Amino acid sequence: MFAIDRRILARIEPVTKRVLIVDPNPHAARLLTDVVKALGARDVIVESEEARALKAASALEPGIIFTERTGPGLDGESLSRRIRRSDMDCRRAPIIMVTAEATATTILGARDSGVHEFLRKPFTSGDLLKRVENVALKPRDWIEAVGYVGPDRRRFNSGEYTGPAKRKGDRGTSGAAAIDAAKDQAMRILASALDQFDHDPMQAVRAIREQAGALKAVAMKLADTRLVVAVGALEVSLAAGAASKETLAAPIGALLAMHQAAPMKKAG
Repeated sequence: MFAIDRRILARIEPVTKRVLIVDPNPHAARLLTDVVKALGARDVIVESEEARALKAASALEPGIIFTERTGPGLDGESLSRRIRRSDMDCRRAPIIMVTAEATATTILGARDSGVHEFLRKPFTSGDLLKRVENVALKPRDWIEAVGYVGPDRRRFNSGEYTGPAKRKGDRGTSGAAAIDAAKDQAMRILASALDQFDHDPMQAVRAIREQAGALKAVAMKLADTRLVVAVGALEVSLAAGAASKETLAAPIGALLAMHQAAPMKKAG
């Protein structure tokens, strides 16, 4: 087993102390178990099927989840989506997909299901450590929409690309630009959630509530009283019993009308 700096182990410990491994291959699961224990894992549960993995996730509340992409009774992408859309405390836990099927299609499928990282088999202990460090030490913004729930896909790392950032959006932003980006994204998701409300009412409400919180934070940073009041009206509608598309349309419409930006594309 490889040597690891104790300082790194201490920094990743909150993520690695409870681990869920989902892999129908006993040999692969055992190898992965040995590596995560070397990284400091105390509680490790191994499951081979999606249904049992969901129950284990609820019971263990893992800090990190490793899943194979496919197998008997297992669809790793489905597992990721179900965890992301659940009410479990671990719904935002980092998920790393570990599989030999590393094609462009499978990598994009993993990304769009809400996976944090993609690790191709066979892998070295160092490869796995890099992925764990990425998810533990470089947190990504959380996207709570209707069509997508999970970490910001713009920073997805397949481990295959090692060059410079490919797009402007891949580079970090700060200050006013970051606040504007957060506000714009929240508005886009609000518009999309209202548009897709009938498709998935439960997730639409959750997405709208998340964006209300994000916009309130923006309003406080900007000391924007008009935005504070408009967000407050949306929060009142969300708190008033069973929120519906009809009760949310007016406060969301008011917020969108205030947002003097370029035409918005649908998000999520």
